[in-house]
Order: sequence, then structure tokens, then C-alpha cells
Amino acid sequence: MAEPRDRYSTVSILLHWTIAALILTNVWFGWQMDEAKGLEKFQLFQTHKSVGLTVLLLSLARLGWRIANPAPPLPAHMARWEKLVARATHVALYVLMIGVPLFGWASVSASPLNIPTEFWGVVPWPHLPLPHSKALSHQLGEVHVALVLSTFAVLALHVAGALKHQFVDRDEVLWRMLPIVGRPR
Repeated sequence: MAEPRDRYSTVSILLHWTIAALILTNVWFGWQMDEAKGLEKFQLFQTHKSVGLTVLLLSLARLGWRIANPAPPLPAHMARWEKLVARATHVALYVLMIGVPLFGWASVSASPLNIPTEFWGVVPWPHLPLPHSKALSHQLGEVHVALVLSTFAVLALHVAGALKHQFVDRDEVLWRMLPIVGRPR
């Protein structure tokens, strides 16, 4: 009988940290777009859209991988409420990793400016079939921003939980997702 898996797979770890880095990078691009003007703003917008679409595609791949390769079980010592919070946080992160870029894409698609998206400057990316409306584009953009702010809150909870496990509980929960080979002692 095989020993139960106690770490996430290499694919899960790679997707987790790549998506996390892309999300943080895209937040930076988003802030930079507010101050930029002209061609610089256009280029930042195109990069922001490409990073967002990459997050969307990788998040969908991650969700598919997660369905096919379930997470290792949570430690038996965790209280029921902690397990519920952990699961709810993970579900919320998946919803946000997919929802944030979808609402950004929808906002761009509804814009009456009809500016094309070139995925990484190479692949023309289609707009969603939405009516072109400044009001609709603005509303979708507001939802996009609200979801980004929600992402900060859920990420804070996620990181706080990981740090609690590392420094208070002193268990191996954080180790399960770290891109390291050796088991902590």
C-alpha cells in the first residue's frame, strides 16, 4: 500500500508560486498605469492585460490539476473551524484568480475605445461579445478593482494562516507548498 502524500505535487507548487508572482507583478503594473501617460500607459495596459490573461490561463490549469490531483489532507490536529476557514480561503482564491482577470477582460471588451489586446504582443486576443458602452465598461472595471481589493484580504488571511502554522503550531503545513526538497526537522 502506498504511503499517503503529505506534500503538494511539483506541478501544484510551480503553479502556486508562478501565479502568486504574476498577481503581485500585475498589482504593480496596475498602480503604475494610474500615473502613466501616452505610450507608456498604453504599453503598461497591454502588459497588464497579458499578465492577467496568463494568470487566468494558469489558474484554469491549476484548477484542472487540483481536481485531478487533490491536495494532501490537512493535519489531523487542526480544529474543524480551521479546516473550514482553510477550505473557504482556497475556494475564494480560485474564484478570485479566475474572476479578477475575467472582469478585467470584460471591462476591456465593453470599452467603446475598442483597443485590441495583443497577448504578449504576439497573439491577437478576442474581446468578449459585450455591447460597447462606457458605462458598462466602467461598471465591469469597478468590479475588477473590487475583486482585486478582495484578493488582498483573502491573501492576507492565506499568508497569516501559513505563518500561524509555521511559527505557532510548528507543523509542516507551510512546508507542503514550499519549493524545497528537504523535509523540515
